[in-house]
Amino acid sequence: MKLLSNQQRLHLVNSEQLFENYRVAQRHAKTYRYGMRWKTVRDTEYLFKDQDRRGNGKSLGRRSPETEALLLTFTNGRAAAQERLRLITEQIVEQARFNKALRLGRVPRVVARVLRELDEAGLHENFTVIGTQALYGYESAGGAHFLLELLASGDVDLLYDARHKITLVSDKLDGDGLLGLLKKADKTFECVRENGYRAANAGQFMVDLVIASRGMQRADAVAFGASDLMLVAAEVPGLQWLLNTPKIDTIAIDEDGWPVPIKVPDPRAFALHKAWLSGLNTRDPIKKPRDLAQARAVAILVRDQMPQFSFEETLTSLHGDVRAMLPVLFVG
Repeated sequence: MKLLSNQQRLHLVNSEQLFENYRVAQRHAKTYRYGMRWKTVRDTEYLFKDQDRRGNGKSLGRRSPETEALLLTFTNGRAAAQERLRLITEQIVEQARFNKALRLGRVPRVVARVLRELDEAGLHENFTVIGTQALYGYESAGGAHFLLELLASGDVDLLYDARHKITLVSDKLDGDGLLGLLKKADKTFECVRENGYRAANAGQFMVDLVIASRGMQRADAVAFGASDLMLVAAEVPGLQWLLNTPKIDTIAIDEDGWPVPIKVPDPRAFALHKAWLSGLNTRDPIKKPRDLAQARAVAILVRDQMPQFSFEETLTSLHGDVRAMLPVLFVG
């Protein structure tokens, strides 16, 4: 593990601030995305506000000085919102050059694109990054870089909280489903197999959609819209602990120097859970040593650089067998 220099920390903070402004500007500009137009019905013009990309919307009234003023206000507001977003984007592009020069860029491009698409769709709060890719969140939060051998991974695991209403998530996906969102990040994403939980792109980078076990009483598939008829979430034992634990939100930096919003489990829970995984007889023997190495790396970062997270506090969301792994984290 290598701590960030003061210069790297400065530019990381600058990137976080810029990206927060970018997100606000992006959300504001998005309110104008569907447009407003005149529509003729039986020789009478009406002002029509589109509400989706398929042309559905509502009438705001017949053409009149009032509706003409409403259209002008909308047009000017959209132009101003787009200009503000353009200016902030230019600032981020410039900041990205500094980030690359300072070697702050860590998150793989494809992961960054997926996470930014989730954020733009308003779904950042619904999905938690778990597994190896979560390490980038802990790096940013702790001001350090882990050894690259701990970070290399050909997939990203997205944990969805199935307690939330699927319809609310589906509405934000504008009818395209989660697979449609992945295709916005990389058009080559496709389901790996029918009714599978995994999508892969042409480079064989995989996105796994997972949920915590829901028990025998729930057998309905978790999917998000018609385009997800072949992409459903897989139930994985043990994830209930990560689902219930507190989360941290941070901004990491991708390989191109661009900021990436990433939500990850409490680092203590991650470390303990990874240590627990490393001791399971059912765990792939190839993965177990890496699980333990990642667990210890995160635990040391927490102990040395993140004093606000104390291992002395009991994480009640974790099973006793997981909490019992604490002594394993600081051996050697």
